[in-house]
Amino acid sequence: MGKVTGFMEFERLEEGYEPADKRVRNYKEFVIGLTPEQAKVQGARCMDCGTPFCNNGCPVNNIIPDFNDLVYRGDWAEAITTLHSTNNFPEFTGRICPAPCEAACVANINGDAIGIKSIEHAIIDRAWAEGWVKPQAAARKTGKKVAVIGSGPAGLAAAQQLARAGHDVTVFEKNSRLGGLLRYGIPDFKLEKSHIDRRVAQMEAEGVVFKTSTLIGAMPTEGAGAKVTNDAKTVISAEELKAQFDAVVLAGGSEQSRDLPVPGRDLDGIHFAMEFLPQQNKVNAGDKLKGQLRADGKHVIVIGGGDTGSDCVGTSNRHGAASVTQFEVMPEPPVSENKSLTWPYWPIKLRTSSSHDEGCVREFAISTKEFVGDGKKGGKVTALKTVGVKFEGGKLVEIPGTEKEYKADLVLLAMGFTNPLAPVLEAFGVDKDARGNAKAGTDDLGGYKTNADKVFVAGDMRRGQSLVVWAIREGRQAAREVDRFLMGETTLPR
Repeated sequence: MGKVTGFMEFERLEEGYEPADKRVRNYKEFVIGLTPEQAKVQGARCMDCGTPFCNNGCPVNNIIPDFNDLVYRGDWAEAITTLHSTNNFPEFTGRICPAPCEAACVANINGDAIGIKSIEHAIIDRAWAEGWVKPQAAARKTGKKVAVIGSGPAGLAAAQQLARAGHDVTVFEKNSRLGGLLRYGIPDFKLEKSHIDRRVAQMEAEGVVFKTSTLIGAMPTEGAGAKVTNDAKTVISAEELKAQFDAVVLAGGSEQSRDLPVPGRDLDGIHFAMEFLPQQNKVNAGDKLKGQLRADGKHVIVIGGGDTGSDCVGTSNRHGAASVTQFEVMPEPPVSENKSLTWPYWPIKLRTSSSHDEGCVREFAISTKEFVGDGKKGGKVTALKTVGVKFEGGKLVEIPGTEKEYKADLVLLAMGFTNPLAPVLEAFGVDKDARGNAKAGTDDLGGYKTNADKVFVAGDMRRGQSLVVWAIREGRQAAREVDRFLMGETTLPR
């Protein structure tokens, strides 16, 4: 694989970034991808390791050593064929996946992992540029009709696989544009939406029908779920949908935001991340919004240390925030992991995103006790009261004497998501697990099937909040089981 001695001869080369002071002036992607020659050198580093743990580290089981070798040898057309055999949308994963494959890379045991994600990024961008990505319409139609609810990565993957198997597929999306959380949850500076539009055009040429602004079932009327972006103009009941289709795939996201019910939560200026982020994406797309949530000149506190919190940091910086501070309740992790203990699994270590580099103060082991307002009834938030915390006896406890107050004009809650929107599952009579997700297994026979007749589930709606690459895997696997359910057998890949 690659050059036998390449991992000893060549160093890992990271993709580049435009300077922070330049990129915060717009919402365009700023990653500088590898040149063909640089990608070839990275492919050369892939060692003949015997057991490629990267394959299992990757949720879609990308055939990584093969496409690394093909890039090294200059066979880019075969490289994209190999990549597409397991991953419907490498332009998404090549940009926003955290690359668990690299954590599992054998070269990572005592050195630097192969730049797998950067090679994937280079392959798919080259494939689009060369015109190698073409519609793959089914040669023969089955006459079976499948409805897919949700146009995020799980729904799109399921729809594309089912259409290529010959089924008539219709994708329903409650928003006016397609892409789900790819469209509304990920800032444009990480994933420009033209990548989604290009795939949708390919899928339409393959026979997939898309219906936007269409809600299936019902939406929550109160709480965090009621604040999910929703442009629906048409509502279709679960019963009506099931009567029209031979199978239904529920592939919505985990959209119920985790709240922070502390004193002062009802003050103005405290919002969920998924109120804040979608608005900017809509404005970038040309929508006119009244009262857009903006961070201009404000002291912004982002509560939550994950990717969504980082996205809030990057967007606030582009608005021109006076300051941005990010809270994380967990202690600060080590800069480098102990590889002898963690490899080949995903390690807990300090991860600094491009948004952090643009300007952000990060506070670890901190808990918010109270939101402070300006004293007016229904007034605005002006500060947060916090306390330091530590693990003791297996639980987080407060540290006396660490109380502190932070100035805040805008607070963004980015503490993750608890479960999918319950009314959708309830409309179809789907059983839920203890976490509020749809209950369905993944076994080879009957996997992804819910208790409800001819209703399947995939992605965040089944497994909970997760990665885009897991959503693609689940969509592909669910499509396989739907095809088997409809036809008695399937030729779709595992």
